[in-house]
Amino acid sequence: MNQGRIPMAPLLAPLLLSVACAYIVLPEGLEAQSSAESKGWRAIPTNVGTTEAGDLHVDLTLLNETGAWSAMQAEAGAPAVLHSAGEDRECETVFVGTGGHRLAPGFQLRGYVSGTKAEPEIQMIYVECPGAALAPGSTITIDYSYVTGDYNYYEQDKGRVDTSVQIDLDLVVDGLSYPVGDPVDGLIRASTAVMEAINKVTVELTDVQRTEDGLEFTWKSANPGEYPSYVHIGNPPVIGEDGILYGFYETPDIVSVPITAAGGVADWKTNVAVPPGIRGLYILLSVETGKARLFANYAIDISDR
Repeated sequence: MNQGRIPMAPLLAPLLLSVACAYIVLPEGLEAQSSAESKGWRAIPTNVGTTEAGDLHVDLTLLNETGAWSAMQAEAGAPAVLHSAGEDRECETVFVGTGGHRLAPGFQLRGYVSGTKAEPEIQMIYVECPGAALAPGSTITIDYSYVTGDYNYYEQDKGRVDTSVQIDLDLVVDGLSYPVGDPVDGLIRASTAVMEAINKVTVELTDVQRTEDGLEFTWKSANPGEYPSYVHIGNPPVIGEDGILYGFYETPDIVSVPITAAGGVADWKTNVAVPPGIRGLYILLSVETGKARLFANYAIDISDR
């Protein structure tokens, strides 16, 4: 269904916000985390209205309350369920997720890049219920799953949690700031930060340039070891003050990078398409570390660019 998708180039108007409740069902064998780390994802209604066809339309913002870097997605093929006036109605149109990306803890988003790599589109996060009318006290329940922690190509679903979120449609609030919804101490790195990568190679961002199509990043790796090494970081996406996660998702290990010679350095560039005028940006960086195809995550502050 494409009616909720819009081209990437136009700027997107800010939406409204509210608060909703979520609960977690931990898989067997997974120990319970502290309450500060076990809230899952919150789905916040930012606008409740109707489409031209008269269907109920609910725009949502997703807030990562897992306490870790996390990717989430509504259960494929499962409708959301509207509970209104004592009746339940299935809502087949469910665009809820992070588009494959891991989002930093405390960050929130209201859309992401979808479509194809050749023809990317902005996918807003929303639910639609055909022919539905709201009564006071109405809620929507969405089944979803999420994973947390570093991305590991060989164990992509490790620690997966299957759960549900219930959204109170009476609670619609405005004034939300993106992308940081609930700040986490020590999370965000400066643009000058140096990250240690695989084989003790270091990676750093050395330049950020605005281009006609978006942003160009220049990266430098330094190898203190005796053997040449590759360090993959993929094509890092960004998220800013409009709450849209820009950058078509692909696993970071498949993107080509130059080899860093023993005792040497290497430079390369990555690009991400971002509409002009979007500010307050953070890079969501994945750096190959520890072992091949295991990636640690960093939120890099480029909000002054």
